[in-house]
Amino acid sequence: MTVNQARLSAVVFGLASLMVLAACSAGEPDAEQGDRAGAPAPSGLRFLQTDPPPGARVAARVGGTAITFADVRREAAVRELVDDPGALTPADAAFREALDELIDQRLLALEAARRDLQGGPEARRRLAAAEERILGNVLVEQAVSDAVSEQIIARVYDEQSRLAPPAEEMRARHILVADREEADEVARLLAEGGDFAQLAARVSQDPATRFEGGDLGYFTREGILPAFARVAFATPVGGVSAPFETEYGWHVVTVTDRRSQPRQSLETMRPSIVRFLTLQGIDSLLAEIRETYPVTITAGTAPAGPRAGQADPGPEGQPDAPLDAEPGADEDGDGAP
Repeated sequence: MTVNQARLSAVVFGLASLMVLAACSAGEPDAEQGDRAGAPAPSGLRFLQTDPPPGARVAARVGGTAITFADVRREAAVRELVDDPGALTPADAAFREALDELIDQRLLALEAARRDLQGGPEARRRLAAAEERILGNVLVEQAVSDAVSEQIIARVYDEQSRLAPPAEEMRARHILVADREEADEVARLLAEGGDFAQLAARVSQDPATRFEGGDLGYFTREGILPAFARVAFATPVGGVSAPFETEYGWHVVTVTDRRSQPRQSLETMRPSIVRFLTLQGIDSLLAEIRETYPVTITAGTAPAGPRAGQADPGPEGQPDAPLDAEPGADEDGDGAP
């Protein structure tokens, strides 16, 4: 991730919400339509408009103003109350929670308008800042909509699958004991034909895998302790390792399977691909706009490099999440390694 991409993470999060809100509003009249079709809004404040847009479903009326179903779903999306705000109905608890929040917000706004606070300098400053932010978000939404089409998501997924060959992973069992003497005794019993799973259940000190016969599930080299990986990946399928030590104690390992790591599905990769394409689209948009509007920073200079507390960015120009395979086991490997 580049430094610029890291700086835009908050924008990406906001853009995702905007896209959800757009989906929530599909088929339902919006505020702009309401301005054209409804009664004029006193004092220029749209929420004071008494008539909802034609065809809009009204969820509540507050002081003569209307709160629509679309308003409630937008609020639920912004607050991330549910995964699919567009499917919310009055029977859902999240619908009522969002509606109650909007009612309180509308009550406060109505009283502020009655006191004519919207004309004060602080209110005008905040309204201008909100307008600036919303207009910028609308531009970003429009600019990246083409860059995040289903066709492009599928193309990036196919390219990533070709460029990132699957890692080797294995499935293994282990027996964990406290010292070398115990480990040697385990190795002796196994050499005499002892059953590995039964012996693990009897003597292993790893509570997470003991009663599973020491089964660790599938894991990659990067998904387990380096010292454990060195021995495990050097052991053939069906073989049993010599005792070895890690920070958890002494182990004996048997390998039960090796395979190439299964390819992640498009649906699994979709969120990271969308985020990558969105960051790329915003970067391109900002680069283009900077050519039009010169920027001069007069507040002094900050140290170069990532912000404090951020991880170092990867190589310049490297895509972010789509190119990072998630290391770790396919199955739950909560054992000591």
